[in-house]
Amino acid sequence: MLLRSHGIKPRLSPNPLFTLNQYYLQFNTNPIDAQSPFSSSGTQSSIKAICSQVYESNQQQAFSRFLPAKLNLNIDPYSLTHEQAISVVAHLANESGSMVALSFFYWVLGIYKFKHFTRLYIVTASSLIKNGNFDRANEVMQCLVRNFAEVGRLKEAVGMVFEMQNQGLKLNAETLNCILGVGFEMGLLDYSEKVFDEMSERGVYGDFISYKLMLVGYCRAGRVSEVDKWLKEMLERGFSVDNATCTLVISLFCDKGFANRALLYFDKMVKMGFKPNLVNYSCLINGLSKRGSIKQAFGKLEEMVREGWKPNVYVHTALIDGLCKKGWTEKAFRLFLKLGRVQEAYDLLSNGLLHGLQADRVTYTILITEQCKQANTELAIAFFGKMVKAGLQPDMHSYNTLIAAFCKKKKMKESENLFEEALKLGLVPTKETYTSLISGYCRDGNLSMGLKFFNRMNDHGCVPDSITYGTMISGLCRESRLEEACQLYETMMDKGFSPCEVTRLTLAYEYCKKGDSAIAMVMLERLEKKFWLRTVNTLIRKLCSEKKVGIAALFFHRLLDKDRNVDRVTLAAFVTACYETDKFALVSDLNERISRGIG
Repeated sequence: MLLRSHGIKPRLSPNPLFTLNQYYLQFNTNPIDAQSPFSSSGTQSSIKAICSQVYESNQQQAFSRFLPAKLNLNIDPYSLTHEQAISVVAHLANESGSMVALSFFYWVLGIYKFKHFTRLYIVTASSLIKNGNFDRANEVMQCLVRNFAEVGRLKEAVGMVFEMQNQGLKLNAETLNCILGVGFEMGLLDYSEKVFDEMSERGVYGDFISYKLMLVGYCRAGRVSEVDKWLKEMLERGFSVDNATCTLVISLFCDKGFANRALLYFDKMVKMGFKPNLVNYSCLINGLSKRGSIKQAFGKLEEMVREGWKPNVYVHTALIDGLCKKGWTEKAFRLFLKLGRVQEAYDLLSNGLLHGLQADRVTYTILITEQCKQANTELAIAFFGKMVKAGLQPDMHSYNTLIAAFCKKKKMKESENLFEEALKLGLVPTKETYTSLISGYCRDGNLSMGLKFFNRMNDHGCVPDSITYGTMISGLCRESRLEEACQLYETMMDKGFSPCEVTRLTLAYEYCKKGDSAIAMVMLERLEKKFWLRTVNTLIRKLCSEKKVGIAALFFHRLLDKDRNVDRVTLAAFVTACYETDKFALVSDLNERISRGIG
Protein backbone atom coordinates (compact mmCIF):
# COMPACT_ATOMS: atom_id res chain seq x y z
CA MET A 1 0.00 0.00 0.00
CA LEU A 2 1.60 3.26 -1.12
CA LEU A 3 0.62 6.45 0.69
CA ARG A 4 -3.07 5.58 0.53
CA SER A 5 -3.76 6.92 4.00
CA HIS A 6 -2.72 10.39 2.87
CA GLY A 7 -5.06 10.72 -0.06
CA ILE A 8 -2.40 10.11 -2.73
CA LYS A 9 -3.44 7.51 -5.24
CA PRO A 10 -0.67 5.11 -6.09
CA ARG A 11 0.04 4.06 -9.65
CA LEU A 12 1.23 0.48 -9.40
CA SER A 13 4.10 -0.73 -11.53
CA PRO A 14 3.30 -3.89 -13.50
CA ASN A 15 6.24 -5.48 -11.72
CA PRO A 16 6.89 -3.26 -8.71
CA LEU A 17 10.36 -3.48 -7.27
CA PHE A 18 9.91 -0.95 -4.52
CA THR A 19 7.30 -0.18 -1.91
CA LEU A 20 7.20 2.61 0.68
CA ASN A 21 6.26 2.30 4.31
CA GLN A 22 4.07 4.93 5.97
CA TYR A 23 5.58 8.25 4.93
CA TYR A 24 3.78 11.18 6.42
CA LEU A 25 3.26 13.45 3.45
CA GLN A 26 0.60 15.84 4.66
CA PHE A 27 0.88 18.77 2.31
CA ASN A 28 -0.99 20.64 -0.38
CA THR A 29 0.04 23.12 -2.99
CA ASN A 30 -0.81 26.19 -0.90
CA PRO A 31 -0.41 25.35 2.77
CA ILE A 32 -1.17 28.82 4.10
CA ASP A 33 -4.89 28.54 3.59
CA ALA A 34 -7.59 28.00 6.14
CA GLN A 35 -7.53 24.23 5.68
CA SER A 36 -3.90 23.84 6.70
CA PRO A 37 -3.37 22.17 10.10
CA PHE A 38 -0.80 24.83 10.96
CA SER A 39 -2.65 27.90 9.68
CA SER A 40 -2.84 29.97 12.88
CA SER A 41 -2.42 33.70 12.34
CA GLY A 42 1.02 33.68 14.03
CA THR A 43 2.24 30.81 11.88
CA GLN A 44 0.89 32.43 8.71
CA SER A 45 2.60 35.67 9.62
CA SER A 46 6.03 34.06 10.18
CA ILE A 47 5.74 32.03 6.97
CA LYS A 48 4.86 35.13 4.96
CA ALA A 49 7.78 36.98 6.53
CA ILE A 50 10.17 34.22 5.51
CA CYS A 51 8.72 34.16 1.99
CA SER A 52 9.20 37.91 1.77
CA GLN A 53 12.87 37.61 2.78
CA VAL A 54 13.45 34.84 0.24
CA TYR A 55 11.82 36.86 -2.53
CA GLU A 56 13.82 40.00 -1.69
CA SER A 57 17.09 38.06 -1.53
CA ASN A 58 16.37 36.65 -4.98
CA GLN A 59 15.57 40.11 -6.34
CA GLN A 60 18.87 41.49 -5.07
CA GLN A 61 20.83 38.99 -7.14
CA ALA A 62 21.34 38.68 -10.87
CA PHE A 63 18.44 36.69 -12.30
CA SER A 64 19.19 33.30 -13.84
CA ARG A 65 16.76 30.87 -15.38
CA PHE A 66 19.21 28.06 -14.87
CA LEU A 67 20.62 28.42 -11.35
CA PRO A 68 18.72 29.12 -8.12
CA ALA A 69 19.98 32.11 -6.15
CA LYS A 70 22.21 31.70 -3.08
CA LEU A 71 20.16 33.24 -0.32
CA ASN A 72 21.25 35.58 2.44
CA LEU A 73 18.46 35.32 5.01
CA ASN A 74 18.13 36.84 8.46
CA ILE A 75 16.50 33.71 9.89
CA ASP A 76 17.50 31.62 12.88
CA PRO A 77 17.73 28.13 11.35
CA TYR A 78 17.23 26.46 14.73
CA SER A 79 13.88 28.16 15.31
CA LEU A 80 12.60 27.23 11.85
CA THR A 81 10.24 24.26 12.17
CA HIS A 82 9.78 21.44 9.69
CA GLU A 83 6.20 22.48 9.01
CA GLN A 84 7.23 26.06 8.36
CA ALA A 85 9.92 24.93 5.91
CA ILE A 86 7.57 22.90 3.73
CA SER A 87 4.92 25.60 3.89
CA VAL A 88 7.40 28.22 2.68
CA VAL A 89 8.54 26.00 -0.22
CA ALA A 90 4.99 25.31 -1.36
CA HIS A 91 3.94 28.96 -1.05
CA LEU A 92 6.99 30.23 -2.95
CA ALA A 93 6.47 27.73 -5.76
CA ASN A 94 2.83 28.78 -6.03
CA GLU A 95 3.37 32.55 -5.76
CA SER A 96 6.93 33.31 -6.91
CA GLY A 97 7.88 30.45 -9.20
CA SER A 98 10.02 27.35 -9.24
CA MET A 99 13.45 29.00 -9.08
CA VAL A 100 12.60 31.07 -6.01
CA ALA A 101 11.22 27.96 -4.29
CA LEU A 102 14.34 26.03 -5.23
CA SER A 103 16.59 28.73 -3.80
CA PHE A 104 14.90 28.29 -0.40
CA PHE A 105 14.96 24.50 -0.76
CA TYR A 106 18.74 24.51 -1.19
CA TRP A 107 19.16 27.00 1.65
CA VAL A 108 17.16 24.76 3.97
CA LEU A 109 19.21 21.71 2.96
CA GLY A 110 22.24 23.46 4.42
CA ILE A 111 20.63 22.96 7.85
CA TYR A 112 21.31 19.42 9.00
CA LYS A 113 17.94 18.77 10.62
CA PHE A 114 16.24 19.22 7.24
CA LYS A 115 18.72 17.22 5.19
CA HIS A 116 16.94 13.92 5.79
CA PHE A 117 13.42 15.32 6.21
CA THR A 118 11.42 13.33 3.65
CA ARG A 119 8.45 15.67 3.35
CA LEU A 120 10.66 18.60 2.38
CA TYR A 121 11.70 16.77 -0.78
CA ILE A 122 8.18 15.55 -1.51
CA VAL A 123 6.53 18.95 -1.06
CA THR A 124 9.21 20.66 -3.15
CA ALA A 125 9.03 18.10 -5.96
CA SER A 126 5.22 18.09 -5.95
CA SER A 127 5.11 21.89 -6.12
CA LEU A 128 7.50 21.86 -9.07
CA ILE A 129 5.46 19.15 -10.78
CA LYS A 130 2.37 21.34 -10.42
CA ASN A 131 4.31 24.14 -12.12
CA GLY A 132 5.23 21.75 -14.93
CA ASN A 133 8.93 22.01 -14.05
CA PHE A 134 9.81 18.33 -14.27
CA ASP A 135 13.56 18.85 -14.75
CA ARG A 136 13.82 20.73 -11.45
CA ALA A 137 11.61 18.17 -9.74
CA ASN A 138 14.04 15.49 -10.92
CA GLU A 139 16.84 17.61 -9.50
CA VAL A 140 15.13 17.55 -6.10
CA MET A 141 14.79 13.76 -6.28
CA GLN A 142 18.49 13.50 -7.07
CA CYS A 143 19.27 15.50 -3.92
CA LEU A 144 17.05 13.10 -1.99
CA VAL A 145 18.97 10.10 -3.33
CA ARG A 146 22.41 11.52 -2.57
CA ASN A 147 21.58 12.81 0.90
CA PHE A 148 19.69 9.72 2.03
CA ALA A 149 22.43 7.45 0.70
CA GLU A 150 24.87 9.17 3.06
CA VAL A 151 22.96 7.71 6.02
CA GLY A 152 22.29 4.29 4.48
CA ARG A 153 18.76 5.07 3.27
CA LEU A 154 19.32 4.73 -0.48
CA LYS A 155 16.60 2.13 -1.04
CA GLU A 156 14.09 4.25 0.84
CA ALA A 157 14.98 7.24 -1.34
CA VAL A 158 14.68 5.20 -4.54
CA GLY A 159 11.28 3.97 -3.44
CA MET A 160 10.18 7.57 -2.96
CA VAL A 161 11.47 8.47 -6.43
CA PHE A 162 9.28 5.79 -7.95
CA GLU A 163 6.32 6.90 -5.87
CA MET A 164 6.74 10.45 -7.13
CA GLN A 165 6.59 9.07 -10.66
CA ASN A 166 3.29 7.48 -9.69
CA GLN A 167 2.15 10.96 -8.65
CA GLY A 168 2.97 12.47 -12.04
CA LEU A 169 6.73 13.13 -12.09
CA LYS A 170 8.29 12.45 -15.46
CA LEU A 171 11.57 10.83 -14.45
CA ASN A 172 14.58 11.40 -16.67
CA ALA A 173 17.87 9.61 -17.36
CA GLU A 174 19.76 12.03 -15.09
CA THR A 175 17.84 10.74 -12.07
CA LEU A 176 18.51 7.16 -13.13
CA ASN A 177 22.21 7.97 -13.50
CA CYS A 178 22.28 9.60 -10.07
CA ILE A 179 20.87 6.44 -8.48
CA LEU A 180 23.25 4.19 -10.42
CA GLY A 181 26.27 6.31 -9.53
CA VAL A 182 25.43 6.34 -5.83
CA GLY A 183 24.54 2.64 -5.87
CA PHE A 184 27.86 1.64 -7.37
CA GLU A 185 29.76 3.88 -4.96
CA MET A 186 28.07 1.98 -2.12
CA GLY A 187 28.90 -1.37 -3.72
CA LEU A 188 25.22 -2.19 -4.41
CA LEU A 189 25.82 -3.57 -7.90
CA ASP A 190 22.92 -6.01 -8.16
CA TYR A 191 20.52 -3.50 -6.62
CA SER A 192 21.62 -0.85 -9.12
CA GLU A 193 20.92 -3.26 -11.95
CA LYS A 194 17.43 -3.88 -10.59
CA VAL A 195 16.84 -0.13 -10.50
CA PHE A 196 17.93 0.09 -14.14
CA ASP A 197 15.48 -2.67 -15.09
CA GLU A 198 12.64 -1.14 -13.07
CA MET A 199 13.26 2.25 -14.68
CA SER A 200 13.10 0.66 -18.13
CA GLU A 201 9.77 -0.98 -17.28
CA ARG A 202 8.51 2.43 -16.22
CA GLY A 203 9.55 4.01 -19.52
CA VAL A 204 12.78 5.65 -18.35
CA TYR A 205 15.55 4.40 -20.62
CA GLY A 206 19.24 4.63 -19.94
CA ASP A 207 21.50 6.87 -21.99
CA PHE A 208 25.21 6.64 -22.75
CA ILE A 209 26.10 7.68 -19.19
CA SER A 210 23.80 5.01 -17.69
CA TYR A 211 25.51 2.24 -19.61
CA LYS A 212 28.91 3.70 -18.85
CA LEU A 213 28.11 3.64 -15.12
CA MET A 214 27.01 0.00 -15.34
CA LEU A 215 30.17 -0.95 -17.23
CA VAL A 216 32.55 0.93 -14.94
CA GLY A 217 30.87 -0.45 -11.81
CA TYR A 218 31.06 -4.06 -12.93
CA CYS A 219 34.59 -3.60 -14.31
CA ARG A 220 35.82 -2.37 -10.95
CA ALA A 221 34.12 -5.34 -9.30
CA GLY A 222 35.81 -7.71 -11.77
CA ARG A 223 32.52 -9.28 -12.91
CA VAL A 224 33.25 -10.29 -16.49
CA SER A 225 29.90 -11.84 -17.41
CA GLU A 226 27.98 -8.70 -16.39
CA VAL A 227 30.42 -6.46 -18.28
CA ASP A 228 29.98 -8.66 -21.35
CA LYS A 229 26.20 -8.45 -21.05
CA TRP A 230 26.05 -4.67 -20.58
CA LEU A 231 28.63 -3.90 -23.25
CA LYS A 232 26.73 -6.03 -25.75
CA GLU A 233 23.45 -4.28 -24.91
CA MET A 234 25.13 -0.88 -25.04
CA LEU A 235 26.51 -1.47 -28.52
CA GLU A 236 23.20 -2.90 -29.73
CA ARG A 237 21.54 0.36 -28.69
CA GLY A 238 24.03 2.29 -30.78
CA PHE A 239 26.10 3.70 -27.92
CA SER A 240 29.88 3.44 -27.98
CA VAL A 241 32.23 3.68 -25.04
CA ASP A 242 34.67 6.50 -24.38
CA ASN A 243 38.42 5.93 -24.28
CA ALA A 244 38.68 5.62 -20.49
CA THR A 245 35.88 3.02 -20.31
CA CYS A 246 37.40 1.15 -23.24
CA THR A 247 40.66 0.80 -21.31
CA LEU A 248 38.80 -0.52 -18.25
CA VAL A 249 36.86 -3.09 -20.28
CA ILE A 250 39.90 -4.32 -22.22
CA SER A 251 41.98 -4.59 -19.05
CA LEU A 252 39.28 -6.65 -17.33
CA PHE A 253 38.75 -9.06 -20.21
CA CYS A 254 42.50 -9.55 -20.67
CA ASP A 255 43.23 -9.95 -16.95
CA LYS A 256 40.49 -12.58 -16.67
CA GLY A 257 41.78 -14.54 -19.67
CA PHE A 258 39.33 -13.29 -22.31
CA ALA A 259 41.77 -11.42 -24.56
CA ASN A 260 40.03 -12.65 -27.72
CA ARG A 261 36.73 -11.28 -26.40
CA ALA A 262 38.43 -7.94 -25.80
CA LEU A 263 39.75 -7.98 -29.37
CA LEU A 264 36.28 -8.80 -30.74
CA TYR A 265 34.63 -5.89 -28.93
CA PHE A 266 37.50 -3.56 -29.80
CA ASP A 267 37.10 -4.23 -33.52
CA LYS A 268 33.32 -3.93 -33.30
CA MET A 269 33.56 -0.55 -31.57
CA VAL A 270 36.05 0.71 -34.16
CA LYS A 271 33.58 -0.23 -36.92
CA MET A 272 30.94 1.82 -35.07
CA GLY A 273 33.17 4.89 -35.21
CA PHE A 274 35.12 4.58 -31.97
CA LYS A 275 38.56 6.22 -32.19
CA PRO A 276 41.08 4.33 -30.02
CA ASN A 277 43.92 6.31 -28.49
CA LEU A 278 47.47 5.28 -27.60
CA VAL A 279 46.41 3.96 -24.17
CA ASN A 280 43.64 1.79 -25.69
CA TYR A 281 46.01 0.21 -28.19
CA SER A 282 48.73 -0.26 -25.57
CA CYS A 283 46.28 -1.95 -23.19
CA LEU A 284 45.00 -4.35 -25.87
CA ILE A 285 48.49 -5.19 -27.16
CA ASN A 286 49.63 -5.83 -23.59
CA GLY A 287 46.67 -8.13 -22.91
CA LEU A 288 47.13 -10.08 -26.14
CA SER A 289 50.88 -10.42 -25.51
CA LYS A 290 50.37 -11.74 -21.98
CA ARG A 291 47.95 -14.34 -23.32
CA GLY A 292 50.44 -15.40 -25.98
CA SER A 293 48.35 -14.10 -28.90
CA ILE A 294 51.44 -12.60 -30.53
CA LYS A 295 50.12 -12.46 -34.10
CA GLN A 296 47.04 -10.52 -33.04
CA ALA A 297 49.20 -8.25 -30.88
CA PHE A 298 51.47 -7.41 -33.81
CA GLY A 299 48.41 -6.96 -36.00
CA LYS A 300 47.16 -4.30 -33.61
CA LEU A 301 50.62 -2.75 -33.59
CA GLU A 302 50.45 -2.36 -37.38
CA GLU A 303 46.92 -0.94 -37.15
CA MET A 304 48.07 1.46 -34.46
CA VAL A 305 50.89 2.75 -36.69
CA ARG A 306 48.51 3.11 -39.66
CA GLU A 307 46.24 5.27 -37.50
CA GLY A 308 49.13 7.60 -36.77
CA TRP A 309 50.02 6.47 -33.26
CA LYS A 310 53.70 5.96 -32.49
CA PRO A 311 54.35 2.91 -30.30
CA ASN A 312 56.04 3.82 -27.05
CA VAL A 313 58.47 1.81 -24.98
CA TYR A 314 55.59 0.26 -23.00
CA VAL A 315 54.11 -1.25 -26.18
CA HIS A 316 57.50 -2.67 -27.14
CA THR A 317 58.00 -3.93 -23.60
CA ALA A 318 54.66 -5.76 -23.70
CA LEU A 319 55.58 -7.38 -27.02
CA ILE A 320 59.02 -8.44 -25.77
CA ASP A 321 57.37 -9.92 -22.68
CA GLY A 322 54.87 -11.84 -24.81
CA LEU A 323 57.51 -13.07 -27.25
CA CYS A 324 59.72 -14.28 -24.43
CA LYS A 325 56.84 -16.24 -22.97
CA LYS A 326 55.94 -17.68 -26.38
CA GLY A 327 59.49 -18.84 -27.10
CA TRP A 328 59.32 -18.58 -30.91
CA THR A 329 62.47 -19.89 -32.60
CA GLU A 330 62.07 -19.65 -36.39
CA LYS A 331 61.48 -16.06 -37.43
CA ALA A 332 64.03 -13.32 -37.30
CA PHE A 333 63.48 -10.06 -35.54
CA ARG A 334 62.37 -7.32 -37.98
CA LEU A 335 61.25 -3.94 -36.59
CA PHE A 336 60.00 -5.80 -33.51
CA LEU A 337 57.31 -7.44 -35.64
CA LYS A 338 58.84 -10.87 -35.39
CA LEU A 339 60.97 -12.43 -32.66
CA GLY A 340 62.96 -15.63 -32.09
CA ARG A 341 63.39 -17.99 -29.17
CA VAL A 342 64.08 -16.77 -25.64
CA GLN A 343 67.79 -17.68 -25.77
CA GLU A 344 68.24 -15.17 -28.59
CA ALA A 345 66.60 -12.31 -26.69
CA TYR A 346 69.96 -10.58 -26.13
CA ASP A 347 70.72 -10.38 -29.88
CA LEU A 348 67.15 -9.41 -30.67
CA LEU A 349 67.23 -6.59 -28.16
CA SER A 350 70.51 -5.32 -29.62
CA ASN A 351 68.96 -5.40 -33.09
CA GLY A 352 65.97 -3.50 -31.77
CA LEU A 353 68.25 -0.82 -30.36
CA LEU A 354 69.82 -0.42 -33.81
CA HIS A 355 66.36 0.18 -35.23
CA GLY A 356 65.66 3.02 -32.83
CA LEU A 357 64.06 1.35 -29.81
CA GLN A 358 64.99 3.23 -26.65
CA ALA A 359 64.91 0.35 -24.22
CA ASP A 360 64.42 1.35 -20.62
CA ARG A 361 64.98 -0.33 -17.31
CA VAL A 362 61.49 -1.89 -17.44
CA THR A 363 62.31 -3.65 -20.74
CA TYR A 364 65.53 -5.12 -19.39
CA THR A 365 63.86 -6.11 -16.12
CA ILE A 366 61.21 -8.09 -18.01
CA LEU A 367 63.90 -9.96 -19.95
CA ILE A 368 65.77 -10.64 -16.70
CA THR A 369 62.55 -11.77 -15.02
CA GLU A 370 61.73 -14.23 -17.82
CA GLN A 371 65.19 -15.80 -17.57
CA CYS A 372 64.85 -16.04 -13.80
CA LYS A 373 61.46 -17.75 -14.17
CA GLN A 374 63.18 -20.38 -16.32
CA ALA A 375 65.95 -20.68 -13.69
CA ASN A 376 68.45 -19.41 -16.27
CA THR A 377 70.35 -17.17 -13.90
CA GLU A 378 73.42 -16.98 -16.16
CA LEU A 379 71.52 -15.37 -19.04
CA ALA A 380 69.67 -13.19 -16.53
CA ILE A 381 73.02 -11.90 -15.26
CA ALA A 382 74.08 -11.29 -18.89
CA PHE A 383 71.02 -9.09 -19.48
CA PHE A 384 71.73 -7.39 -16.16
CA GLY A 385 75.26 -6.57 -17.32
CA LYS A 386 73.95 -5.26 -20.65
CA MET A 387 71.57 -2.96 -18.81
CA VAL A 388 74.41 -1.53 -16.73
CA LYS A 389 76.58 -1.15 -19.85
CA ALA A 390 73.76 0.79 -21.54
CA GLY A 391 74.00 3.34 -18.74
CA LEU A 392 70.77 2.28 -17.06
CA GLN A 393 71.33 1.93 -13.33
CA PRO A 394 69.44 -1.09 -11.99
CA ASP A 395 66.81 -0.33 -9.40
CA MET A 396 65.97 -2.41 -6.35
CA HIS A 397 63.31 -4.28 -8.32
CA SER A 398 66.00 -5.57 -10.72
CA TYR A 399 68.12 -6.73 -7.79
CA ASN A 400 65.09 -8.28 -6.09
CA THR A 401 64.39 -10.35 -9.21
CA LEU A 402 67.93 -11.74 -9.30
CA ILE A 403 68.15 -12.26 -5.53
CA ALA A 404 64.89 -14.23 -5.53
CA ALA A 405 66.09 -16.39 -8.44
CA PHE A 406 69.41 -17.23 -6.78
CA CYS A 407 67.65 -17.96 -3.47
CA LYS A 408 65.34 -20.45 -5.21
CA LYS A 409 68.41 -22.19 -6.65
CA LYS A 410 69.92 -22.25 -3.13
CA LYS A 411 72.81 -20.04 -4.25
CA MET A 412 72.72 -18.01 -1.09
CA LYS A 413 76.27 -16.66 -1.38
CA GLU A 414 75.45 -15.08 -4.76
CA SER A 415 72.21 -13.70 -3.33
CA GLU A 416 74.03 -12.10 -0.42
CA ASN A 417 76.65 -10.62 -2.78
CA LEU A 418 73.88 -9.01 -4.86
CA PHE A 419 72.33 -7.68 -1.67
CA GLU A 420 75.60 -6.05 -0.58
CA GLU A 421 76.16 -4.68 -4.10
CA ALA A 422 72.74 -3.00 -4.03
CA LEU A 423 73.58 -1.42 -0.67
CA LYS A 424 76.85 -0.02 -2.05
CA LEU A 425 74.90 1.63 -4.89
CA GLY A 426 72.74 3.38 -2.31
CA LEU A 427 69.64 1.32 -3.07
CA VAL A 428 67.26 0.58 -0.23
CA PRO A 429 66.23 -3.07 0.22
CA THR A 430 62.51 -3.72 0.31
CA LYS A 431 60.34 -6.14 2.19
CA GLU A 432 60.50 -8.44 -0.86
CA THR A 433 64.33 -8.40 -0.73
CA TYR A 434 64.43 -9.55 2.86
CA THR A 435 61.63 -12.09 2.43
CA SER A 436 63.51 -13.77 -0.44
CA LEU A 437 66.73 -13.99 1.59
CA ILE A 438 64.97 -15.18 4.75
CA SER A 439 63.06 -17.83 2.79
CA GLY A 440 66.23 -18.98 1.06
CA TYR A 441 68.23 -19.34 4.28
CA CYS A 442 65.37 -21.07 6.13
CA ARG A 443 64.86 -23.43 3.19
CA ASP A 444 68.61 -24.10 3.25
CA GLY A 445 68.44 -24.95 6.95
CA ASN A 446 70.52 -21.91 7.91
CA LEU A 447 68.12 -20.45 10.44
CA SER A 448 70.74 -18.24 12.09
CA MET A 449 71.28 -16.31 8.84
CA GLY A 450 67.53 -16.13 8.34
CA LEU A 451 67.16 -14.56 11.78
CA LYS A 452 70.05 -12.20 11.04
CA PHE A 453 68.32 -10.78 7.98
CA PHE A 454 64.96 -10.77 9.77
CA ASN A 455 66.46 -8.57 12.49
CA ARG A 456 68.10 -6.31 9.88
CA MET A 457 64.77 -5.36 8.30
CA ASN A 458 64.27 -2.43 10.65
CA ASP A 459 67.61 -0.97 9.51
CA HIS A 460 65.98 -0.06 6.20
CA GLY A 461 62.50 0.74 7.43
CA CYS A 462 61.06 -2.58 6.23
CA VAL A 463 58.15 -4.01 8.15
CA PRO A 464 57.74 -7.79 8.01
CA ASP A 465 54.44 -8.94 6.53
CA SER A 466 52.49 -12.16 7.02
CA ILE A 467 54.68 -13.97 4.46
CA THR A 468 57.90 -12.93 6.21
CA TYR A 469 56.57 -13.93 9.62
CA GLY A 470 55.22 -17.19 8.22
CA THR A 471 58.60 -18.06 6.72
CA MET A 472 60.41 -17.48 10.02
CA ILE A 473 57.79 -19.37 12.02
CA SER A 474 58.05 -22.38 9.68
CA GLY A 475 61.84 -22.33 9.96
CA LEU A 476 61.71 -22.20 13.76
CA CYS A 477 59.15 -25.01 13.85
CA ARG A 478 61.41 -27.21 11.72
CA GLU A 479 64.09 -26.83 14.38
CA SER A 480 61.54 -27.35 17.20
CA ARG A 481 62.10 -23.82 18.55
CA LEU A 482 58.42 -23.50 19.34
CA GLU A 483 58.69 -20.84 22.03
CA GLU A 484 60.39 -18.42 19.63
CA ALA A 485 57.95 -19.36 16.88
CA CYS A 486 55.01 -18.68 19.19
CA GLN A 487 56.45 -15.29 20.18
CA LEU A 488 56.71 -14.33 16.50
CA TYR A 489 53.16 -15.57 15.95
CA GLU A 490 51.86 -13.40 18.80
CA THR A 491 53.83 -10.38 17.54
CA MET A 492 52.40 -10.94 14.10
CA MET A 493 48.84 -11.05 15.43
CA ASP A 494 49.42 -7.98 17.63
CA LYS A 495 50.47 -6.03 14.53
CA GLY A 496 47.26 -6.93 12.75
CA PHE A 497 48.65 -9.48 10.30
CA SER A 498 46.59 -12.55 9.56
CA PRO A 499 48.75 -15.68 9.45
CA CYS A 500 48.22 -17.92 6.45
CA GLU A 501 46.73 -21.36 6.96
CA VAL A 502 50.09 -23.10 6.58
CA THR A 503 51.58 -20.97 9.37
CA ARG A 504 48.58 -21.49 11.66
CA LEU A 505 48.48 -25.21 11.04
CA THR A 506 52.24 -25.78 11.27
CA LEU A 507 52.61 -24.11 14.66
CA ALA A 508 49.47 -25.67 16.14
CA TYR A 509 50.44 -29.15 14.92
CA GLU A 510 53.97 -28.87 16.30
CA TYR A 511 52.57 -28.06 19.75
CA CYS A 512 50.16 -30.98 19.50
CA LYS A 513 53.06 -33.28 18.59
CA LYS A 514 54.78 -32.22 21.82
CA GLY A 515 51.60 -32.86 23.79
CA ASP A 516 50.93 -29.16 24.38
CA SER A 517 47.49 -29.09 22.78
CA ALA A 518 46.30 -26.49 25.32
CA ILE A 519 48.85 -23.96 24.00
CA ALA A 520 47.80 -24.73 20.44
CA MET A 521 44.16 -24.20 21.33
CA VAL A 522 44.82 -20.88 23.09
CA MET A 523 46.98 -19.71 20.19
CA LEU A 524 44.23 -20.40 17.63
CA GLU A 525 41.55 -18.64 19.69
CA ARG A 526 42.75 -15.24 18.45
CA LEU A 527 41.73 -16.02 14.90
CA GLU A 528 38.55 -14.81 13.23
CA LYS A 529 35.86 -17.47 13.34
CA LYS A 530 36.04 -18.42 9.65
CA PHE A 531 39.84 -18.86 9.84
CA TRP A 532 39.56 -20.70 13.14
CA LEU A 533 37.02 -23.16 11.72
CA ARG A 534 39.10 -23.84 8.61
CA THR A 535 42.32 -24.35 10.59
CA VAL A 536 40.79 -26.55 13.27
CA ASN A 537 39.04 -28.76 10.69
CA THR A 538 42.35 -29.23 8.86
CA LEU A 539 44.23 -29.81 12.12
CA ILE A 540 41.77 -32.50 13.23
CA ARG A 541 42.18 -34.32 9.91
CA LYS A 542 45.98 -34.11 10.16
CA LEU A 543 45.97 -35.38 13.76
CA CYS A 544 43.71 -38.23 12.73
CA SER A 545 46.06 -39.18 9.89
CA GLU A 546 48.81 -39.46 12.54
CA LYS A 547 46.46 -41.48 14.78
CA LYS A 548 46.53 -38.79 17.49
CA VAL A 549 42.81 -39.23 18.08
CA GLY A 550 42.83 -38.16 21.73
CA ILE A 551 44.06 -34.67 20.88
CA ALA A 552 41.83 -34.61 17.80
CA ALA A 553 38.83 -35.32 20.04
CA LEU A 554 39.63 -32.29 22.21
CA PHE A 555 39.65 -30.02 19.17
CA PHE A 556 36.51 -31.67 17.77
CA HIS A 557 34.55 -30.95 20.94
CA ARG A 558 35.81 -27.35 20.86
CA LEU A 559 34.70 -27.21 17.23
CA LEU A 560 31.19 -28.26 18.24
CA ASP A 561 31.17 -25.49 20.84
CA LYS A 562 31.60 -22.95 18.07
CA ASP A 563 29.73 -24.43 15.12
CA ARG A 564 26.77 -26.81 14.88
CA ASN A 565 27.53 -27.61 11.24
CA VAL A 566 29.88 -30.58 11.34
CA ASP A 567 32.23 -30.93 8.37
CA ARG A 568 31.54 -34.38 6.86
CA VAL A 569 35.14 -34.92 5.75
CA THR A 570 36.47 -34.07 9.21
CA LEU A 571 33.91 -36.32 10.90
CA ALA A 572 34.70 -39.22 8.56
CA ALA A 573 38.44 -38.85 9.20
CA PHE A 574 37.88 -38.79 12.96
CA VAL A 575 35.57 -41.81 13.00
CA THR A 576 37.93 -43.83 10.80
CA ALA A 577 40.95 -43.01 12.97
CA CYS A 578 39.05 -43.93 16.15
CA TYR A 579 38.00 -47.30 14.73
CA GLU A 580 41.54 -48.02 13.54
CA THR A 581 42.91 -47.29 17.02
CA ASP A 582 40.06 -48.96 18.93
CA LYS A 583 38.95 -45.65 20.48
CA PHE A 584 35.24 -46.39 20.15
CA ALA A 585 34.32 -44.40 23.26
CA LEU A 586 35.54 -41.18 21.64
CA VAL A 587 33.21 -41.74 18.69
CA SER A 588 30.33 -42.53 21.04
CA ASP A 589 30.84 -39.32 23.04
CA LEU A 590 31.02 -37.24 19.90
CA ASN A 591 27.94 -38.81 18.33
CA GLU A 592 26.00 -38.19 21.53
CA ARG A 593 26.86 -34.48 21.44
CA ILE A 594 25.97 -34.18 17.79
CA SER A 595 22.64 -35.98 18.23
CA ARG A 596 21.76 -33.72 21.19
CA GLY A 597 22.58 -30.68 19.06
CA ILE A 598 25.11 -29.34 21.56
CA GLY A 599 27.77 -26.96 20.24
